[in-house]
Amino acid sequence: MIRWTAVALAVPLALALAAAAALRLQFTGSPAPWTRTTGHDALWMGHAWVDGRRTAADVDALAVRLRDSGIRDVYVHSGPLGYDGTLRPDRYLNAGNFLKWWRERLPGVRVSAWLGQSVNDNGKRHLDLADPEARGKVVAGAKALTEMGFDGIHYDFEPVSDGDPAFLSVLRETRQAIGPRLLTVATQQIEPFPGVRYPFRLIGGHDKYWTPGYFRQVADLTDQVAIMTYDSWTPLQTLYGGYVVRQAKLAMEIVPEDKTVLIGAPAYHDHKLALSDYAESVAAAADGTRLALTEHGPRTNLGLALYVDFAATEEDWAEYRTGWVHPR
Repeated sequence: MIRWTAVALAVPLALALAAAAALRLQFTGSPAPWTRTTGHDALWMGHAWVDGRRTAADVDALAVRLRDSGIRDVYVHSGPLGYDGTLRPDRYLNAGNFLKWWRERLPGVRVSAWLGQSVNDNGKRHLDLADPEARGKVVAGAKALTEMGFDGIHYDFEPVSDGDPAFLSVLRETRQAIGPRLLTVATQQIEPFPGVRYPFRLIGGHDKYWTPGYFRQVADLTDQVAIMTYDSWTPLQTLYGGYVVRQAKLAMEIVPEDKTVLIGAPAYHDHKLALSDYAESVAAAADGTRLALTEHGPRTNLGLALYVDFAATEEDWAEYRTGWVHPR
């Protein structure tokens, strides 16, 4: 019995060590000098911009920071949606003023309304995307925001199970409602190695990863996919860097060239796991993305997406500038 227990423990340990070694190996070498921003980056922004807490002066200050960057899109939190899918207008009372200020100062940077809610078909107080009535309310809220002037809709529903057809239905119905306006999603991470989705699902109680096939389905229905490449559960900076390389390479292989791929960069410091505050950084995300590009070859519509404006420090912004916008 002891022998079989030892074997049962040794096998997953050996697999974990092999995966760690593979990630570490990915984060080696030097990125090519040409790997840098191509002006397709993005920034997640908090709710204060549309609820009245931020002013025109705040937009002025952010505009100074963004003008010399590669940021082309911002996702401004405009929800959350209700548990029945409803988006109450009082959630974004100051959106009209914000959009006016933004267009005056940063006319070349697109503004998408960031919408989402917890999703769990079997739980209470969660949004059920499989309910057609709830989906209809979600889409109605998205349409209302684009009609008031947002350039697009950015969805972030968590967690979405791999293969979930209801999420795909939301994307199709939203596209029909908003027409050619920008449709983007914050995605879960791509399964880094075949088979690892299952043990992580057991540990977390839901899918941490999407399979490449489902990721491709989501990408086909949208204009941009922004991978939430943080909270990776990697304990070392070199492993996180390798993890970003792996995610970026997989995404570039899966997503068609006419779609934009954004690699989430953690500009925040309150990770779910304490070790992640040490391991994950904007600098490592930038280095990993540059290494992935070096191996893959040029891809114009690949960028970094910084999460999130209200938690980003001066160090985070400096790492973005020196590691990605103007790498040394």
